[in-house]
Amino acid sequence: MADKKIKELLKDAGKYELTESERAKADGSFIDLPCGNTHYEVRGDGELCVLVHGYATPYYIYDKVADELVKNGYKILRYDLLGRGLSERVKAKYTPELFATQLKELTGSLFGDEKFYLFGTSMGGTIVNAFCAAYPEYVKKLILLAPAGMDSFKPPFYMYLSSCPVVGDILFAFLGNKILLKSCAREMKYSVNEIDYYTESFAKSIKYKGFPKCTLSSLRNTILKTKKATGFYKKTAAHGTPVLCLWGKNDITMPFYQAERFKEIMPDAELHALEGSGHIFLYDEIDKTMRYVLPFLQKQS
Repeated sequence: MADKKIKELLKDAGKYELTESERAKADGSFIDLPCGNTHYEVRGDGELCVLVHGYATPYYIYDKVADELVKNGYKILRYDLLGRGLSERVKAKYTPELFATQLKELTGSLFGDEKFYLFGTSMGGTIVNAFCAAYPEYVKKLILLAPAGMDSFKPPFYMYLSSCPVVGDILFAFLGNKILLKSCAREMKYSVNEIDYYTESFAKSIKYKGFPKCTLSSLRNTILKTKKATGFYKKTAAHGTPVLCLWGKNDITMPFYQAERFKEIMPDAELHALEGSGHIFLYDEIDKTMRYVLPFLQKQS
């Protein structure tokens, strides 16, 4: 996307309050949970698949996965994490436990004690493992797509800088929206004709106040807490939940070198290295993604 267009999209960043009138204009549904108002979508019939997105990009990252699952006879629930998309910017520490609580409250409110297949991409990998660690009885199988949460992760310099008190707050307050908007589609390799849609969809969520604070808190309290996150993965492995993990070998956001540590922690997981794929292959390469996902869902445990 051209710099001129990026500049135009940034004019609305942080300009609006996320009010009931703003929510009324949106697709999807909303529910007031104890942890915060949550934007979600339910579609399809059949066994339930719950789709948990990552650090910054809201639930539209699952556009194509959701369509494919519904087409193949599944019911899907996808939703915006607190602080993203059209979900409430709550005043809290954005920890894996907070996100796991949101997931538990949402699925419980909508589906009671129904069991489901659980998907997590990027930071969503940490979230779904935090959920599995606490509530393993609800998860039939776990599908991880370029997951965050390995204690072998070597954060880039900007993450260390952002984690510093005051410096990080200033950095995110002034540059957070711009950095995240410009980078949201940087690993789009094959669906390049959709970069504008992808970026413009991201811009819709950053126009609401509070987004930089929420993502900064998530960076500090979830992304960079790798030892804690790895502990959740270990608990999931101990429960014996069937796990599929897909990881792009050209991923620059959550680099593939972490797959070695993942395999140590989850030796029974089905791990596939995707040649030539970046971080957002679930959107960028839907055919390749579903080539592994559908047989895994259909396979008898």
